[in-house]
Amino acid sequence: MEDLLSHHQLQAEFDLELITINNSPELERQYGTKVPVLLEQSEEICHYFLDEKRLREHLEA
Repeated sequence: MEDLLSHHQLQAEFDLELITINNSPELERQYGTKVPVLLEQSEEICHYFLDEKRLREHLEA
């Protein structure tokens, strides 16, 4: 997912913060079975795989 997101960063400006959930019981509880998950603030855009259509829609909104 990270590699594909890098490609999209060339087309649209956004910051990407990678967070490892292994050291956070709260994040493990929230997202443990959905990793990787792509969020903006608390809104989930997609999980497991990059949904490029959903990402484009989100960036255009």
